[in-house]
Amino acid sequence: MRKTLSAGVALGAAVAFAAFVPASAATSDDADLAVLHAIPDTPVDVYVDGKLTIDDFQPGDLGGPLQLPGGTYSVALTAADATDDSAPVLGPIDLTLEAGKNYTAVAHLDAAGQPAANLFTNDTSKTAAGEGRLTVRHVAAAPAVDVLAGGEAVISGLENPNEESLDLPAGTVSASVALAGTTDPVIGPADVDVAEGELTVVYAWGSAEAGNLALATQTIDGLHSGPGGVNTGSAGLVAENGTNGWVFAGGAALIAGLLAGGVYATRAAKARR
Repeated sequence: MRKTLSAGVALGAAVAFAAFVPASAATSDDADLAVLHAIPDTPVDVYVDGKLTIDDFQPGDLGGPLQLPGGTYSVALTAADATDDSAPVLGPIDLTLEAGKNYTAVAHLDAAGQPAANLFTNDTSKTAAGEGRLTVRHVAAAPAVDVLAGGEAVISGLENPNEESLDLPAGTVSASVALAGTTDPVIGPADVDVAEGELTVVYAWGSAEAGNLALATQTIDGLHSGPGGVNTGSAGLVAENGTNGWVFAGGAALIAGLLAGGVYATRAAKARR
């Protein structure tokens, strides 16, 4: 049964709140949902069930987590200056969330460079003491890739939009991404922290042809100690700048939450002009 949000401001405020307050684990009635915008050079507005939810969502931004009742939600991405969701850039797409599970919805490019979307279920099962989990997701317009650590392929032939996970001893892993069968990095090397009892998700996104391949990261805790889930993120070429993109994602989400209540009036004013 489809769950309809009462107004865009409700979810907009939830995004803003979630950007700064650690979320608890999903309850038996709720699911956790984060959203990653991984389509380069394409600011968008996000509509959920026909309501404007995130305004001017920028490439590389990671929003959430939101705690939502289990059910099906219709999501559409439009140009950032659209007045409604009647001409989406992507969608509408139905996202079905199961209560008690943790998800990340990713808008990205497929292997051929066309806009696509995927709903990933984050593996929050328990890890052994002293270990964390590393998941790598290929959401870039690029052929199959290998993930290298210490110059050796630890994940081979990963294709868009697939993922692979490894449980590793806690520590820092220097990793890079190369085209399958090669060792010349197209992304990285980048230092990736694998913390005990934490899921670290690394996304390879962007376009190989356009030369803007980048990494984004997300972390979710509570896999070993107490349950919990905190999404943080960084976007861009981590190895070069180490920038914590969550500051920007959180700021964008806060602005979206604060302005959501008045955005319909703003859009109406634009239409009149």
